[in-house]
Amino acid sequence: MTTGMLVVFAVVFAAFVLFITGYVRPDVTALLVLVALVVLNPWTNVSPAQALAGFSNEATITVLAMLILSDGVRRTGVIRRLAAWVSDRVGTSESKQRGAIVAIAGSSAGFVNDTPVVALLVPLVTDLARRGNTSPSKLLIPLSYAAMMGGTLTLIGTSTNLLASGLAENLLGQSLTMFQFTPVGLVVLVTGALYLYFVAPRLLPERIDPDENAAEANRIEGLITEVDVDDASPLVDRTPTDAFDDVEGDVEVLGIVRNRQSQTPEMIERIQAGDALIIRADSDTVAAVDDRFGLLSGKSADEIDEVDADDDQSVVEVVVPSGSAFAGETPTSARLAQRYDTALLAVRRGNSVIRKRLRDVELAVGDVLVLRTPEENVERLSNSRELVFVSEGGEESYREEKIPVALGILVGVVGLAGLGLLAIEIAALAGVVAMVLTGVLRPSELYEGVEWDVIFLLAGVIPLGIAMSNTGAANFIGALVAQSADFLPVIVVLGLFYVLTVILTNIISNNASVALMVPVGISAARSIGANPLAFVLIVMFAGSAAFLSPVGYQTNLFVYGPGGYEFTDYARVGAPLQVILTVVTTLGVALYFGV
Repeated sequence: MTTGMLVVFAVVFAAFVLFITGYVRPDVTALLVLVALVVLNPWTNVSPAQALAGFSNEATITVLAMLILSDGVRRTGVIRRLAAWVSDRVGTSESKQRGAIVAIAGSSAGFVNDTPVVALLVPLVTDLARRGNTSPSKLLIPLSYAAMMGGTLTLIGTSTNLLASGLAENLLGQSLTMFQFTPVGLVVLVTGALYLYFVAPRLLPERIDPDENAAEANRIEGLITEVDVDDASPLVDRTPTDAFDDVEGDVEVLGIVRNRQSQTPEMIERIQAGDALIIRADSDTVAAVDDRFGLLSGKSADEIDEVDADDDQSVVEVVVPSGSAFAGETPTSARLAQRYDTALLAVRRGNSVIRKRLRDVELAVGDVLVLRTPEENVERLSNSRELVFVSEGGEESYREEKIPVALGILVGVVGLAGLGLLAIEIAALAGVVAMVLTGVLRPSELYEGVEWDVIFLLAGVIPLGIAMSNTGAANFIGALVAQSADFLPVIVVLGLFYVLTVILTNIISNNASVALMVPVGISAARSIGANPLAFVLIVMFAGSAAFLSPVGYQTNLFVYGPGGYEFTDYARVGAPLQVILTVVTTLGVALYFGV
């Protein structure tokens, strides 16, 4: 083992630790890896040009363009319309609901990036579940898993496929084509769909009662009350932030009703006689407030939520999506109340509800925020790219008249790339230009649909594969793997690569695991005289098979909070599916592409 190999392995280990611990964001970790490889150039053999090659790599450019195209399709409302049409026909049958969700998510994710597909369908699924008296927990994991498997249908289904194709181009001199692995992807999707329909219902939990509203589901009923301020109240002339400093316990002023109009605390400089303060506190603290001021109105949370017919307040649930500026921030540092004129009532992280000292809670991707906001503000919230509605509280303005145009452009991109008339990245960029020229997208919206954390993650991990190849680290690991070929059939070695990649994907992320494993797989295949393309594909499929934890794939995190899941729920439902797909995918790749 050379010094260069040791240095690269050290960088990989450091990146692995950062990915697991989440001490820094994954995209920042990828950029740290990029910088480290250049700084350690004497040992890594990665030049500045090679380190920056990830930004110009066809995979990165294609992912960027496809995210914009996906956003254009989303803005037409076509997937929402399809889901609504189906939901009107499945009725209250849980099995029909689940089958429709799997079919829509699985088929859509093959051509539109899976993350926006799930983001769009989460509110529809939760609404469908509650109308059918079904727990959302029974439907949201199938939604995520179906979208993941659907992403394996085509080259553009997910960024993982495009990354594997880019690495294959660099290391093998051949990239993947649009429908090259579609037959295997279909087998994977159909197998997974049958599992989700017949087996998963017995394993899926019922974490959320379908009859609960947002306040009840997050156990905030009884924690919200109202304090009336009269002329003699000691609260007069205090600021909303320090009004209850002399009360033991955590009291937060959520809103102030003045002249029958609700306002946020930030809008009020001083409390006046005649004001009504809407506060959030636990039962002991509410008792302390009553003892100290004796001014509780006795209204329930539901009554408080109906302050004035002309100024209704709504309790809504939103989720923090991947790439949101709120991820890693506290509500205070993100200025949540000021930006959206809203009060934060609770944060649900999986099956846990956080209600105390919310201003100091560091928000994470997948968190569900329970917000109290004026009715007229709901639409503004629904149009935000930083938050996504869990329930159908907000109505976004869709450009439904552009549906034929958007679908035509998407079909054109797929057709041009599939027939080999244009390189996939050029076809995708041409599609972006076409969407702007036809009015499907406005120029100012081009940047809003891009998940920049994914772009920087891709650009940062691609040089890691180059370093492993340049230093011989990939060949070293491949040679070790090749030794197992002396007593194991090649198809078993192929299956082991699937298992190892799945483990990495569930621990770190899909793109990082693929960037690490593709070079190793190619080297191992060459060492044992196997088909390198088969090893690229097995790693690629495994990168879209994160069924064991919520952290391995973005869509899993996305449904984590809305479904009220516990961490172990993913393994309970996903472990049998993982075993089945290990066998099915390995056999599919081996039989269709040869080993």
